[in-house]
Amino acid sequence: MQFPAELRYTKDHEWIKLEGTTATIGITDFAQSELGDIVYLDINTVGNSLAAEAVFGTVEAVKTVSDLFLPMAGTINEVNPALAANPELVNTDPYGQGWMVKVTVNNPADFEQLLTSEAYAKLVH
Repeated sequence: MQFPAELRYTKDHEWIKLEGTTATIGITDFAQSELGDIVYLDINTVGNSLAAEAVFGTVEAVKTVSDLFLPMAGTINEVNPALAANPELVNTDPYGQGWMVKVTVNNPADFEQLLTSEAYAKLVH
C-alpha cells in the first residue's frame, strides 16, 4: 500500500493535495481496499462552504456506504466528472484519476495540522 509523501491524511482515511488555496481530495489506498469494489459516489455539495470534518458526500461499495469527511474547511468547487461513469477509478487509482473533489480552502496553514504519510501509515498498520 502506498501513501504519497506530498499528500496529507486524516484519521478518517481521506487524502488531500494542496496547491495554493486549491485542494484536491480523495480517499486513501487503505480506505478503498477496506471498502472493496466502489459502485457509486454521492457528492452533491458543489458550491457549499463546509467546516473541517463535515460530511461532503458518501461512497457506496458493494457491501457498505461510508461518509466522506472534508479534511479542511472550504468551499467545494468541483466533483470529479469521471467518477459518475467510472466509480471504480477510486479503487484502481485512488491518488490520481480517482480524486473526488476540488475545494478552495479557507486557511491553507491548516494543511500542516493533518497527518503526514508516515503518521498515517502508523495509524493503519
